[in-house]
Amino acid sequence: MGISIHILDTALGRPATGVPITLARLTDGKWSSLNVATTDADGRCKHLLPATEALQPGNYRVHFETIAYYNRHQLSGLYPYIEVVFTVTEGEQHYHIPLLLTANGYTTYRGS
Repeated sequence: MGISIHILDTALGRPATGVPITLARLTDGKWSSLNVATTDADGRCKHLLPATEALQPGNYRVHFETIAYYNRHQLSGLYPYIEVVFTVTEGEQHYHIPLLLTANGYTTYRGS
């Protein structure tokens, strides 16, 4: 199943579309890029982990390039990018990482 993302712009009350996202995994002390994607019309990236990659225990990083979204909507955002680092534990098959976004703040959590 892998890793999925959903971004909602809570200030505007709509999905954050067209946000560039990069997924990386920490291996031997170095971040290795696994995939680059962009949120769809619903603010989602349903399959951020490529089908050719197995979800392995360890640390992963999602980089949200929020400046692209702010610029497209003529917003002045405080965070040009947001990085969320999380740990995948043994036996887990899916991680959903939602991001609730405003121009001056954000919240994230483990979704379902």
